Amino acid sequence: MQFNDIIGQTATQHTLRQLVLHERMPHALLLLGPEGSGQLAMALAYARYLLCGNRTEDDACGTCSNCRKIDKLAHPDLHFSYPTVGSKATSDQFLREWRDAIGQNPYLNVNDWLQHIGAENRQGNITKEECVAIIKKLSLKTFEADAKVMIIWMPEYLAKEGNRLLKIIEEPPESTYFILVAESAERILNTILSRCQLVKVPKLADQDVIQGLQQKHPDLSDRASGIAHLSEGNFNTALQLAREKGNDYDELFLDLMRKAYKGNGVELVKWTEQFARLGRENQKHFLFYALHFMRELLVHKVTGQTDLRLQEAERASALKLAGILETDQLEHMVRLLTDCHYYIERNANPKILLLDTGIQLHQFIRRTHPEMVATH
Repeated sequence: MQFNDIIGQTATQHTLRQLVLHERMPHALLLLGPEGSGQLAMALAYARYLLCGNRTEDDACGTCSNCRKIDKLAHPDLHFSYPTVGSKATSDQFLREWRDAIGQNPYLNVNDWLQHIGAENRQGNITKEECVAIIKKLSLKTFEADAKVMIIWMPEYLAKEGNRLLKIIEEPPESTYFILVAESAERILNTILSRCQLVKVPKLADQDVIQGLQQKHPDLSDRASGIAHLSEGNFNTALQLAREKGNDYDELFLDLMRKAYKGNGVELVKWTEQFARLGRENQKHFLFYALHFMRELLVHKVTGQTDLRLQEAERASALKLAGILETDQLEHMVRLLTDCHYYIERNANPKILLLDTGIQLHQFIRRTHPEMVATH
């Protein structure tokens, strides 16, 4: 991964290049941005630029010995740490899977990664043993390059074990650099945050997502714009949606809303049986679409804005629903669908979960849900 491979983020790329060119690299750099904005890709490009033996003002050369080894994520002076599963697991135990996953998609999220290593319902973490391994690796001299780089992906998963790294982050060995790649500053230990120089990575613009999709999927044509709107600056989501040959999530969602409005139990059961046949990934994408639709509808209700991030037919349906539902009903529905997406990701039974969701949607629409009665 080089800077010229990154989707958008030209200002952030410039900032990182200038740090190296003017030899102002911080000993600990935190790349912080929303999921799918490219922080990990940026970290890989920055590390490559730093270790390259023949860099230019614009990018790493791509041909020197260091660059060729970084291409394979196999450079002895480039180290990685990331969430794993197992109470005593270390990143090195999953290095082959990591190289495979990043080679396929450097914009992946944590759930993608954990499923790639077969985590299923187990929670990911960065263990005490991993922290000890980090300290040991960085205590060694450089092997081939002039510096050592440690990329810690998702330091949010360090929890209290991160305290073991405070001293080495604050006072690393000579020519040793940490690059932390994170999505949520609130979940990182304050003692680690205070030792890092922060570089914020913004959400991708729609046009950047469109250009990135067209580079990777030239056959998308008109679909790229719609996918960019739906992904909301998350290139990982955009790639997932692009892999689908087409979907009818809009009609499926509106059908759910119609059945929930009527409250016919038999029809809701039939709908959930249809939903269960979609498969886990399509179920997740459907719920992502439903959340996107409802949030856009909520924006319209609050602001009166009609230029929604929806296709024309979907926008017309949203405006019709706006005449039926009030803001507090939409807020409850968004929370309900958010919970539903969370449980589907963790392999909940789709029939039971969506039947319950349909019943609660009916109660929210009719204002018979206890939560609505209590707040209305």
